[in-house]
Amino acid sequence: MRDFAGRLIACESSGRTAAGFEASAAFPVPEKLRGPLTVLMGHGGFRALLSRALALATEEVRWLGEVRVNEDGTFEGVKVLQARIDPDEFHEGRVVLVAELLGLLIAFIGSNLTSRLVREIWPQLGLDDLELANGNKNENTK
Repeated sequence: MRDFAGRLIACESSGRTAAGFEASAAFPVPEKLRGPLTVLMGHGGFRALLSRALALATEEVRWLGEVRVNEDGTFEGVKVLQARIDPDEFHEGRVVLVAELLGLLIAFIGSNLTSRLVREIWPQLGLDDLELANGNKNENTK
């Protein structure tokens, strides 16, 4: 799942610079998923899903505990964190958060619908080698 999350982040990050940084630029995958998932489950449902993913990710990446999910499903507190956290550590936090979000999606709507949703949002991303059926474990071997 982390590999999948990393591929989505890399796809979204290609060609972007740090100039004009916003929270949505720091977490572009949840931002892109927000529209379709809000249609599917409403604003409250998306916020709950993202909040749960954030809580799960915080267990592994402590600094994510300082991030808050706003009512509209956007993040708060990211700009300050990115300025003080090592870029590699920040990237790892993004990967863990997206992996948790994808794992929850697979658990709630299934791997087929999750895969279809991802293909619609990121058609340029090759997913032929991806196996989502067992992806809800987030490859965590603690």
